[in-house]
Parts: sequence; structure tokens; C-alpha cells
Amino acid sequence: MYFRKDIAHRAFAYLSQQPAKDNVMTYASAGVSIDSGNLLVKNIKSYVKSTQRPGSDCEIGGFGGLFDLKAAGFNDPILVSTTDGVGTKLKIAQAMNLHDTIGIDLVAMNVNDLIVQGAEPLLFLDYYACGKLEVEVAQNVVKGIADGCLESGCALIGGETSEMPGVYNNGEYDLAGFATGAVERKNVLPRISDIKVDDVLIGITSSGLHSNGFSLVRKIINKYNLEYKSPCPWDSTISLGESLLTPTKIYVKQLLPVVKEGLVKAMAHITGGGFIDNIPRILPKDLGVSIDSNVWELPKVFKWLKENGNIPSGKISAFEIFN
Repeated sequence: MYFRKDIAHRAFAYLSQQPAKDNVMTYASAGVSIDSGNLLVKNIKSYVKSTQRPGSDCEIGGFGGLFDLKAAGFNDPILVSTTDGVGTKLKIAQAMNLHDTIGIDLVAMNVNDLIVQGAEPLLFLDYYACGKLEVEVAQNVVKGIADGCLESGCALIGGETSEMPGVYNNGEYDLAGFATGAVERKNVLPRISDIKVDDVLIGITSSGLHSNGFSLVRKIINKYNLEYKSPCPWDSTISLGESLLTPTKIYVKQLLPVVKEGLVKAMAHITGGGFIDNIPRILPKDLGVSIDSNVWELPKVFKWLKENGNIPSGKISAFEIFN
């Protein structure tokens, strides 16, 4: 919706404003509001423009988003692209009617995949699909996306808003994100052949659940008949829903300097599959890692879920589900 409006949108807008006649069908009568779409585009322009960075063109209205790698300062770049969503964490945002941080999650899930390849995030696009376009809700989601782009240093150069009555119920929406970054050829990660015995594995703390495991989280919450607006069992100062909606941490600013200095051999973004599935993706076939989970304190949210969800301590454990 940022780099295009629906084909023939002026004609559709004209038709949608005409008086209804017997046997005459309009786009609006089918449940799609061109006016709402146009209002959303108008309202998000400032958010989109705020993410502009060297090399980007954040003007709304073109058929595609442009980016100039030379203007961004790259000499011998390799492009890296990712796509991801936020899963059923969306259901909690919708239940709480809190939509201003879920966009941060969307950006984080993508740009964190870029940084572990050594890539600097450059541009982001989003896809917002709903049954009925509620402008204020969509606007808050896009604001969160813009906030995530600002935090990670990438430009929000485009997107699509799709109103699909009959596919989604009113009040429901889904999100997908697409990010592209670049890395100088000499800094591409992982450098698997450089990883040796006795190399040190460093873990960086998360902000909480991030955007994984929420189908299980929601099942545990339902088991105890808890309300998302009730006090949080592990932090009574906020509601359960607010705690669960803590945005996914964006690691770009923390990690990009050491990547550019060539100080890191490999990194793993711990998402679905936890430690068990993600760390082996960056290791030579003949090497493993040793992690002592007793050297750090398990955050309260994970501790509560493990105890109340009866999550076992064996192979199928919290470390294979969460981050």
C-alpha cells in the first residue's frame, strides 16, 4: 500500500461513492474500502519517511522501492534477504487491543536473521492482511514497524495492505515482513571453516519470549483460565498480556560493529527450535558445543512456563521451544 495503491484505484474510489442501485455492485459493497486504504496511506507517510537512510527512497507512490548500494557506502557487497512473521503472538495483541509493538517484533524477526549472516539491514517491506481494514489499528502496526526500522537502521521502502473479507474475520489481521541487507564479501558469516575446538560461545540475553512458542504459551494460559488483562503471575506490576507482548530484542546495533571488525566467526539467531536446532546450523559437522544452563538465571517468564506447562527437561525441553 506504500509503493502502490490498487490498480485503477481512482476508478474504484469513484464507483464506491456512487449511490447504490439495484443489481449494481461496487468494491465497497464487497467489503473493501478504498477510502480507508487511502486514509491509511496518508496517515503513515510520516512514519515511513522517518526511516529514510543513505541509499533509500522512502517516498510513497511508486510501483517498487528503490535502494542505492553505492550511496550506502558498500564496495563489494553480498545481498542477504529474509522473510518472517510473528506467529500467534498476534492473537495476544488483538485480544489486548495493543498494536503498537507487534510491528517491532516483525522487523526484529527479520533483521536478526540478517545480522547473524553479517549483513547490515538496509530495507524492509511489510504485508498487512485483514478482513476489514481498521485504519487506527493498521496505523499503529505500521508505526511499530517504523520504530523497528529506526532501531535497526533500515528503511521502510514499501508494503502492501490487503483487505480480504471472507478470508479473515473482522478484528483479525496477519503480518509478514521482508528484509534485505548487505555485507562486504570478506565479512560474510558464518565462517564455518574457521571454527575450532576451544572457541568460546557467547550468549546474549533476550528481552523475553520474543516471537516464538506462542501457540504453546496460549495453551498454557488457557489451561489455567487466565485473562490477558489480569495481573501477570511473574510480574504483578503489569498485565499478563503486556508482559507477553514485550517486543523482540533487535540485536543489530549491539552486533554490527564487531561484525564489521571481523571479530566474530559465526552467530545463530535463536528462534523456533531453540538452542537445539539453531546452534548446530553454524557448526562444522565434527564439532559440538557445551552449554551449562546453571551459569545464568532463567528469566521468570520461562521459569513460570516451564513449571506450569509441565515442559520436560529432556531433549524435548524449553531449550528446544523457546529462545
